[in-house]
Amino acid sequence: QVELVESGGGLVQAGGSLRLSCAASGRTFSSYAMGWFRQAPGKERDFVAAISRSGGSTYYADSVKDRFTISRDNAKNTVYLQMNSLKPEDTAVYYCAADGDYQRLRVGLYSYWGQGTQVTVSS
Repeated sequence: QVELVESGGGLVQAGGSLRLSCAASGRTFSSYAMGWFRQAPGKERDFVAAISRSGGSTYYADSVKDRFTISRDNAKNTVYLQMNSLKPEDTAVYYCAADGDYQRLRVGLYSYWGQGTQVTVSS
């Protein structure tokens, strides 16, 4: 089992940047592929990005490709989401997720998730 705690959300103007962090508990962080999802008010939770256990493979939703970057530091049990060129439509609660299978995350499935952090982008 792994517990996930997100941080780094906030209010930013369109065109700005934010970096989200997700700290994971436990000594088996490197055993999990990690991902980020987001949920806007009244909408379903959508896949944003995923990273393999080693960090060697990444995958992005088309809507964030070339703007967002997912990375991880296995020594710090932390995964990051660097978000650049933010748009108002990026406004959502962002959730960190973990799964033992990288391919499951790529199709929007996961076993563990955090409480989320709010990102608001003003126009």
